[in-house]
Amino acid sequence: MSLSGDYEKDILLRHKLSGITLAIISGILCYISTEKVMREVRIPKKLFSVLLLGVIALMSYSGHEGASLTHGNDYLSVHTLMQQVRNKPASVQTAMIFEDVVAPILQNKCAQCHQGSKLKGNFSVENLQTLLKGGKSGPAIVPGKLAESELYKRVTLDPGHSDYMPADGKPPLSKNEIQIIKWWITKAGAVEGKTLAQLKDVDSIQMQVSTYLGFNKTTTGNADGDGGTQAINPDIPMQADTLPMAHLRAKGLMVRLMLKKPVMLDITLPANSGVKMSEIKDDLIPLAKNIVWLNLSGNNFTDSDLHIIRSFVNLEKLRIEKNPITDDVYDDLVSLQHLEAVNLNETKITALTVDNLKKNTGIKRIYTWRTAIN
Repeated sequence: MSLSGDYEKDILLRHKLSGITLAIISGILCYISTEKVMREVRIPKKLFSVLLLGVIALMSYSGHEGASLTHGNDYLSVHTLMQQVRNKPASVQTAMIFEDVVAPILQNKCAQCHQGSKLKGNFSVENLQTLLKGGKSGPAIVPGKLAESELYKRVTLDPGHSDYMPADGKPPLSKNEIQIIKWWITKAGAVEGKTLAQLKDVDSIQMQVSTYLGFNKTTTGNADGDGGTQAINPDIPMQADTLPMAHLRAKGLMVRLMLKKPVMLDITLPANSGVKMSEIKDDLIPLAKNIVWLNLSGNNFTDSDLHIIRSFVNLEKLRIEKNPITDDVYDDLVSLQHLEAVNLNETKITALTVDNLKKNTGIKRIYTWRTAIN
């Protein structure tokens, strides 16, 4: 991580040196406290206690520097400690679109890497001015121009893309949050300091804002427990068996918890893993209704291997590219009513698959690069 250039060099150096020193001193103290050494060399108990206190102090210092790397060196500043939380607006119409809605979304999902002294890509979400300024890749927000707004492009990429944000498995923006940001950029002109009542064309976004602020009683709290809410598929179970998850992880699969209530899972089998479907099928089936994102790309799975997919009735995003699958696969996909995106790159499908998948109106994106489809 230090090689990425996204961390302040002085803090990084202090954290590294203090961590190495802590490891060395702790090792020495551990060694001299063994029975064999203590028979040879007697160290006064008071001196040993002082040394232990010194280790605690060094550990605290090294930990503080590490926290500064993770959260920015102002995470314990007076400004941060004294910062007041905005009161929840009385109604949707009185909610300020940037201050009460867009800014909290960005704070919850982006600020850990893009605020204060921690500015990955030289980009900060601290305020509207920093959003307009952007970072290494240009302006994050261009009012009225969605295609030129780098922030929107990054959060709507395929999760497998190297530029997808948030990165490193952090909780992604929900569909509701993405719709709000899209409307704010295009319809509201990325404005700040205005309530919904002062803006035009709010009918198309009022429900999403109401859901996020918690005025819609049919919503479920989000994964971060920050008070924001989003519409959740009610068919997803509230619980999941942890034993199959442990089995899958032991077999090399990555199992990520996207939401706790209900339990939403993102499962990835690394490409070229050598794992056969017969080895993981019995552990996937008990979690079928909890799996929302699934990545099985590049593992030589056939149509018969992937018949299991029809059991994942709440699946939203599916990656099965670079597998020797044919048009037989569409029959398993078309019945998935919650499916929004499916990656079929570098497979043996033809236009027949796409024509049949169109019957499922919920599917918004089908990727067909390097297939028989023109």
